[in-house]
Amino acid sequence: MNSKVQSPSSRGVLASPAVRKRAREAEVDLGSVRGSGPAGRVRHADLDAFIAAGGAVSGAAPASYHEKRTEITAVKVVGLRRKISEQMTISKSRIPHFSYFEEVDITELESLRKILNDTKDDNQPKLTYLPFIMLALSKIMPDHPECNALFDDDNGVVNRHSAVNLGIATQTERGLYVPVVKHVESMDIWKAASEMQRVSGAARSGSASLDELTGSTFTITSLGREGGLGATPIINHPEVSILGIHKAREMPVVLNGQILVRRIMNLSSAFDHRVVDGADGASLIQHLKRMLENPALIFM
Repeated sequence: MNSKVQSPSSRGVLASPAVRKRAREAEVDLGSVRGSGPAGRVRHADLDAFIAAGGAVSGAAPASYHEKRTEITAVKVVGLRRKISEQMTISKSRIPHFSYFEEVDITELESLRKILNDTKDDNQPKLTYLPFIMLALSKIMPDHPECNALFDDDNGVVNRHSAVNLGIATQTERGLYVPVVKHVESMDIWKAASEMQRVSGAARSGSASLDELTGSTFTITSLGREGGLGATPIINHPEVSILGIHKAREMPVVLNGQILVRRIMNLSSAFDHRVVDGADGASLIQHLKRMLENPALIFM
């Protein structure tokens, strides 16, 4: 690079000491570099562009330069996406949501999950947190029947279900589906995990039957992959409750007067305030919290 020669012209160039040091080490004459910063100041990006191009490019594009974008892309809302749109409109326009958030210490649950996965048979599915949550919900729903229900608001009737049929919100290439794991109350942890994987897989492949996509009494939506501290999930009409699960993370917590690192998961929930009082929704989540923090209770 012919420009890699020190020159007195670099002395009058506006540049930070760090940029000047880099230029000296690279034997670059700053007088040959086009500065794109304020008042022609040479930035690191200008030096990078100059070096990368072997001096053929004098510097980076000006920092203030942005090409105006004027394109408009029209996307027709049709098919499943239109159905989802209509269902969400019904949910938000007809259901007065109230949300409730909680954090759960799942340190013990994680230990149990690892033990069960390490000792499982080859024909048993690998356990995530979701089957434990499904089983815990099935155990506590008899104490919270107002949350495991469908609201026929046209006729003013709340149908409380004894069966725990859990909708599992599943993102697919064709949009959001909610396949249903039915009668979770009759399952063990392995059956719940297996059935969840089966119906979710059928939804993703497009092979799910109408029966597998209907009949839920309560929905779980997993937000773990995207993380986040909280959300306001929309109730799956005509249900009256929904639970959102967030990504588990290691956090310092105060336990028995000591600061310890524990595994924490946030829960977001929403309830139909017409038929589920705030205290009842909070009671369900607090009951679920106790189960997950003491996972032996799930199997008793």
